[in-house]
Amino acid sequence: MDRYKKHSIAKLWIAGALMMAFFFATSALAQDSAAVDSAAVASTVTEAAVAAPAEKAPDTVGDLVLGLNTVWMLVAAALVFFMQPGFALVEAGFTRSKNTANILMKNFVDFLIGSLLYWAIGFGLMFGVGSLVGMPHFFDLSFYQGSLPTEGFLIFQTVFCATAATIVSGSMAERTKFSMYIVYTIFISAVIYPVSGHWTWGGGWLMDASEGSFMMNLFGTTFHDFAGSTIVHSVGGWIALVGAAMLGPRIGKYSKDGKSRAIPGHSLTIAALGVFILWFGWFGFNPGSQLAAAGEADRFAISHVFLTTNLAACAGGVLALAVSWMKYGKPSLSLTLNGILAGLVGITAGCDAVSALSSVIIGAICGVVMIYSVEFIEKTLKIDDPVGASSVHGVCGFLGTVMTGLFATNGGLFFGGGAALLGAQVFGAVVVGTWAAGMGFILFKILDVVHGLRVPARIEEEGLDIYEHGESAYN
Repeated sequence: MDRYKKHSIAKLWIAGALMMAFFFATSALAQDSAAVDSAAVASTVTEAAVAAPAEKAPDTVGDLVLGLNTVWMLVAAALVFFMQPGFALVEAGFTRSKNTANILMKNFVDFLIGSLLYWAIGFGLMFGVGSLVGMPHFFDLSFYQGSLPTEGFLIFQTVFCATAATIVSGSMAERTKFSMYIVYTIFISAVIYPVSGHWTWGGGWLMDASEGSFMMNLFGTTFHDFAGSTIVHSVGGWIALVGAAMLGPRIGKYSKDGKSRAIPGHSLTIAALGVFILWFGWFGFNPGSQLAAAGEADRFAISHVFLTTNLAACAGGVLALAVSWMKYGKPSLSLTLNGILAGLVGITAGCDAVSALSSVIIGAICGVVMIYSVEFIEKTLKIDDPVGASSVHGVCGFLGTVMTGLFATNGGLFFGGGAALLGAQVFGAVVVGTWAAGMGFILFKILDVVHGLRVPARIEEEGLDIYEHGESAYN
């Protein structure tokens, strides 16, 4: 009996062990089956994801980068637009109160008309397809295919065009018919600026780096003007010089024996405010020309341009102050203001390509040269430029462009790059300057013959505000 019980218990243990083994085996098989099913599902999902078109996946980072770059470009455009009141205040402050309304009106008109014409005609001539000039695309922007929104890029380029046009106003102030100002603003905005702009920023022959191009064959490098010392400022400056020469001096500017007389402006306070505004706007003019701010390289680039722009302005102002003090016995505020602008104009071409120390040197040289240029144009050439625009923008724009060929850290003569870049800079500045001055001469000559550029002597003596506009800026 005892043996029988032990035998039964053993059978029970064996049966239990077999049942447990069966259970674990079944569980293992179930887990393996589930794993296989899961793998199959995962494989199916992966294959479906691979098969799905890549463009359906949102590029969040790319959209963010493009958005930041677009916003930066538009903010910079707004800063450059704010230079318009800066130019208006500088010109008004450096001239007499009887012509203030006329000057303010002109600075509104060149942006009003310039914006419409550049959108309708000029943008196509500047950025359209073509070797010498872009094919016009009247009112249609679809031809331009850039990485940034076309409308935003158009606005950015429009404010630069307006700057070139408004520079001319200062040199021809206090004696030009308002109707003639409208006409020559039309031609500057629609033809003169866009054509030379196509040669450069529009991808034309002066900046064509392709193998076998004219500049590469001649110099081995292309013309460099980052933000417009030549493309914007000297174009306006040379047209202004030609216009002032053809108009003749203001009544009372020169004595019978040919000696120059000072005609003080009515408010250095207004002029100083205008220079501060221009200085502020230049931080959109130069750094904004990078057209990007999202990437690491762009962040460093715009920061560098901010620095070089500011240092050149300060150096130009300090040297103009010092030289005017030594030359005339007093530190001249008006010359110091123009010295700041001279430094800003001079650094604009190479603000991205020169070191901080070089920017100080460029600004200082421009600040000094501006003073002697103003004196030479006024006393030797006998050209009456009420605000010194031809010296600040024309001469210093040319000079700053050439000095980029000397001081550029990559290719500059003083940095071991040889004379190739210097030659390209001189050539480009001369070609664009000749185009602007030549077209300005033809334009002003035709207008003077057909209708007359200058107001009658009585209107000039009593002021353009009342006779040209029927209202005065001051009661």
